Amino acid sequence: MLRGVQSFDVAAGILCDAEGRVLIAERVGGGPFNGMWEFPGGKIGKEETAHQALSRELAEELGIEITVCSSFMNLRHEYDDRIVTIEFFIVSGWNCEPVGREGQALRWVNRDELDARELLPADVPVVEALQQSH
Repeated sequence: MLRGVQSFDVAAGILCDAEGRVLIAERVGGGPFNGMWEFPGGKIGKEETAHQALSRELAEELGIEITVCSSFMNLRHEYDDRIVTIEFFIVSGWNCEPVGREGQALRWVNRDELDARELLPADVPVVEALQQSH
């Protein structure tokens, strides 16, 4: 790892509804990726498993409680200033309707209509895998 480059472990959820659509969330709060879209989630805490972090993050960001999820894929992505290792989960069951609790916009998108150019660079392989598995 390069000196001065931070490394993060992240858990992200791909919420899939009964119609086969997936939920994406807009990035807010400034930063280099403000206004882009992502699969919701966040950093895994020191004492958390990826599943625990995902449950906490989706409760905070979307106001939902996960009832059914399974691991989908893991990837590592190097940005200019950070390295992220992300575990993606397919979330197929939850309580409550997802809302943008942090002021972020949410969109339900058909898998084949996901546009990788709108999403964070780390999410591109996930879009490709989702579209191939559909």
